Amino acid sequence: MTFKKFQKLLIFFVFTNFILLNTARSAPNSFADLAERLMPSVVNISTTQTVTTNSNSFPFQFPPGSPFEDMFKDFGTPQERQAYALGSGFIIDEKGIVITNNHVIQNAEDILVRVNGDEEYKAKIIGKDPLSDIAVLQIEADEKFIPVKFGDSDKSRIGDWVIAIGNPFGLGGTVTSGIISARNRSIGLARYEDFIQTDASINQGNSGGPLFNMNGDVIGINTAILGQSGSIGIGFAIPSNSAVKVINQLIEFGETKRGWLGVRIQIVTKEIAEAEELDKPRGALIVSVADGSPSDKGGIIAGDIILEFDGKLINEMKELPLIVAQTEVGKTVNVKVWRNKREVIKKITLGRLETSEDFNLKKAELPKVKIIEKLKIEVRSLNTDDINNRKLPKDLTGVVITKIDQDSPINYLSINNIIVEADKKKIKTIGDLKNIINSAIRSSKKTIMIAIYNNQNQRRYIGVNLN
Repeated sequence: MTFKKFQKLLIFFVFTNFILLNTARSAPNSFADLAERLMPSVVNISTTQTVTTNSNSFPFQFPPGSPFEDMFKDFGTPQERQAYALGSGFIIDEKGIVITNNHVIQNAEDILVRVNGDEEYKAKIIGKDPLSDIAVLQIEADEKFIPVKFGDSDKSRIGDWVIAIGNPFGLGGTVTSGIISARNRSIGLARYEDFIQTDASINQGNSGGPLFNMNGDVIGINTAILGQSGSIGIGFAIPSNSAVKVINQLIEFGETKRGWLGVRIQIVTKEIAEAEELDKPRGALIVSVADGSPSDKGGIIAGDIILEFDGKLINEMKELPLIVAQTEVGKTVNVKVWRNKREVIKKITLGRLETSEDFNLKKAELPKVKIIEKLKIEVRSLNTDDINNRKLPKDLTGVVITKIDQDSPINYLSINNIIVEADKKKIKTIGDLKNIINSAIRSSKKTIMIAIYNNQNQRRYIGVNLN
């Protein structure tokens, strides 16, 4: 090897090592200082609610399949028990305003907030929003608390370091770290979704806790997990920029005020784009327009494709509901639509979603949640929205798990898993599942086999211990 070649090789290795060294330095040596500063602002939340169940009022049990079994199944002595739930939250004001998930405090009769691991206070609900799964609490105390501030989630990039602090499985003050794995995720969990995906370990009990950037700013509210335990590196957080708009309204009004168009929409497929001579599949296709709605008054018709709303491009259908909801009620906006193979501009004055007939109809149709006492879970019936959003088999029936107690015999399953069979019998209603479990118990069965669809839409069989 000549000296010149050796020189070039040496320069190459030095330059390469310099780049690798600088890249490595971007990873923090320790999160200790940051965690120590933020921990006093993260709280553990525990809630209680009274659950009423019926116990058998007869000193005997009917044999399985007996005609008397169904006749007397609703008879019993109502008994009350306390159900408990755990979650996380964080303080955003020195007066003790706490942010958490709506599902953490849903149906709660008493809410306790623990600060710094040992100081416990009662809290009341200022406002809650099931559609975005956000709730605002007020700690009932005259003390001053240490708040954290929101950061700009739009500036967060895939690959950025983040830390999550929360109360997984009741183990308060737990810090985990990771990176932002993806942005703009939609998983069919809520009406308005634009999740940050992270590989920082998130488990049951982390719900409502903060996701911090390296400046110590909250860029997300940890909300959902994917997988049996949640610690498989796939967690989801509500972006701070979306959350702040809801939080400010809940603090000011105690409720949300979302923009409303009054349309039903669907995805613009490749075939639809070709038929409409649109350059590529984009926008949101209008399926129907509600009579008297802002869209109806503004001249939007079925078959229009919304390409742009208030200056914002609509690349995918799912973007439109979120953008409209975050737009001020009463604002007049320009809406660019594709009609008859050309662009048309329409002016629309937005209504308010919460006072619309469309919203009240949806509210009236909210699914009923029932408790399966022996399994220590809450479930609701599977509906067509679930099937369409998750792209499940059209003829699928079953019940969707909405809550799992920590001491449940199936606590290794996840929220939104679907129970489709029990003891090889197809589940069509919540009553079917209850009856099969009750029959198994009366026949002294120790275990039953259930079939589920997990959150990746994979069918699995599970053996469940009924003791």
